[in-house]
Amino acid sequence: MSRITRRMFVAQSAALVPAARMAFGREPLTSQNLGVQLYTVRNIINQDPAKILHEIQDIGYKELECTSGNLNQIWPALKQTSLRPVSVHLAGLESGDKYTSTLNDLKQKGFEYVVVPYLDLVKGGMDGLKRTADALNAMGEKAVAQGMTFCYHNHAHDFSAMGGSNALELMLKATNPQYVQLELDVFWVSVAGLDPVKVLQQYAGRVPLVHLKDKAKSFTKTQFNENVPHDAFASVGSGSVDFPAILSIAAASGVRNYFVEQDQTPGSPIDALRSSYEYLKTQFK
Repeated sequence: MSRITRRMFVAQSAALVPAARMAFGREPLTSQNLGVQLYTVRNIINQDPAKILHEIQDIGYKELECTSGNLNQIWPALKQTSLRPVSVHLAGLESGDKYTSTLNDLKQKGFEYVVVPYLDLVKGGMDGLKRTADALNAMGEKAVAQGMTFCYHNHAHDFSAMGGSNALELMLKATNPQYVQLELDVFWVSVAGLDPVKVLQQYAGRVPLVHLKDKAKSFTKTQFNENVPHDAFASVGSGSVDFPAILSIAAASGVRNYFVEQDQTPGSPIDALRSSYEYLKTQFK
């Protein structure tokens, strides 16, 4: 794979953009493509995976986004449900034989997406970001070769000002859209003071996955880090994020799968997931 030169990095060819907007899937939110990011239940699932996964299934969710750290532990219980393992969050950047083995295992398990959930795109400046883009391209190329889709998941810090733009924008311009897609977390977009609808439209054709995560109405601060209070998170439909607007343009923007995630809950995470589902089923197409 050819590496990105500094000139390519700072003045990325716009020719890649039309390619990203070519024939992409269009899937409105339905009962069939609504899932859960299991980070929501991270503090309880390892105690009794079968119980927690069946509770998620009983609510009505059909799909899962797993985390790689406990995947082997919960896998036997997951296979005893009808939940579809669609996506998985890796621990971070991977390469070499370890990454090849990871992809082989995930492909055999039926996963369609692999996601890098968090990186510090700002650390190391422009040269560091170029190196990160190279690493993401390499990971994405290997995933595509396996018939999978590779994504990067955003946080608020990814929108930090950098190089006359922001770090996420520079990273996406410096990576090949055939290899690197975006899982858009609308909560962190909102925390960074941006409109999730506009960001989704901006990257139309490059966002196959969305995290449906609400922001409490009481939290109005704009910031470019993840140091938010626990009560900044809310069940979907109870906060300030405009989900009807997001969902009205999601399919046209190329979104195919939707995952509810709530990083912190005031009580039971299962109750929070149930509340989010009850709201979202009013938005089903």
